[in-house]
Amino acid sequence: MVESIIPPIKLLLLSDSKRFTTQQTMLDCMEQAIQGGVDTIVLREKHLDSAKLLSLASKLRIITNKYNTRLMIHSQADIAKAVGADGVHVDAKSIPEITDIKIWLGAGFLVSASCHNTQELADAEQQGVDFALLSPVFPTQSHPGAPTLGADKFLSLAAHVHMPVIALGGIEPDVLKHLQGHGVATMGGILNAQDPKQAATLLCTTT
Repeated sequence: MVESIIPPIKLLLLSDSKRFTTQQTMLDCMEQAIQGGVDTIVLREKHLDSAKLLSLASKLRIITNKYNTRLMIHSQADIAKAVGADGVHVDAKSIPEITDIKIWLGAGFLVSASCHNTQELADAEQQGVDFALLSPVFPTQSHPGAPTLGADKFLSLAAHVHMPVIALGGIEPDVLKHLQGHGVATMGGILNAQDPKQAATLLCTTT
């Protein structure tokens, strides 16, 4: 695995407030997950308007600062800057904008991207992305029947770029041994767990 200039990402958690009855319930879940070993959170709430996203991001920034956990805001660079987040995460369609986003954010901010194939990884690297989420690696409940990369293809694609590549999609403890130490990202694997802290700990201790 390529060494990174940023602290290694072992376990990344993507948010999804729609799974929870209240915003506070999700924040509590995420704090428990951080206690279990999550080192990076991507706040991904496309359905929220800017005001509500700013409010949620501000509350989550307090929690992540408490544990020295990395916080990325999906798409909204202005929100990331306003709350002092660590950076911005973008969809594959926004990869061409990464260089401009990094310039606007300025020094000290990270930009990550979602990728699904060789070309997107290469384009993201050329744009100066700090790390990438590559998916879907394994079958996932959120996209039943969707084509997956599999461990071998994931490792092959990741080996051709000089940046950290994080595996996303169907991440369970029993598949981690096939990823050769790459960091992993999950959503439902922790957010749907009865014990988020234990779920995170299991993923961390198995990688």
